[in-house]
Amino acid sequence: MRVIALDIGRVRVGIAVSDAAGSIALPLKVLPSNEVKTNAASFRRILEDYEPELIVCGLPMSLSGEANQQAQDVKAFAELVSQNTHIPIEYVDERLSSKEAKAILHKQGLSEKAMRGKVDMVAASLFLQAWLDAKSE
Repeated sequence: MRVIALDIGRVRVGIAVSDAAGSIALPLKVLPSNEVKTNAASFRRILEDYEPELIVCGLPMSLSGEANQQAQDVKAFAELVSQNTHIPIEYVDERLSSKEAKAILHKQGLSEKAMRGKVDMVAASLFLQAWLDAKSE
């Protein structure tokens, strides 16, 4: 089963995709939030190319595990995406995924400026991989 992951932010959305077997997550692309929210051609093209059966959305929880206003905003955004695309959505805790993504990119020698567009899709691939691993157990 192919799955895509969305790391939803106010400005941009990081997108990752699983392989066809649903075992490996790969960073794919970063799109402006508005393009994903409005189901613009750029986002529809990704859906057409990969034909996901499910969207896994990172939910930004507080360190104590509480849902905050940002988590509520992300849920509202994700529900709209699900309605527009007719693809079911599941949520996964994304705590610290952006921090881990930055560490990975930093080890690859990227500057803060060069990381800016990549952090979101790498974070999406990290929480998608964790979700895929949990499903295979």
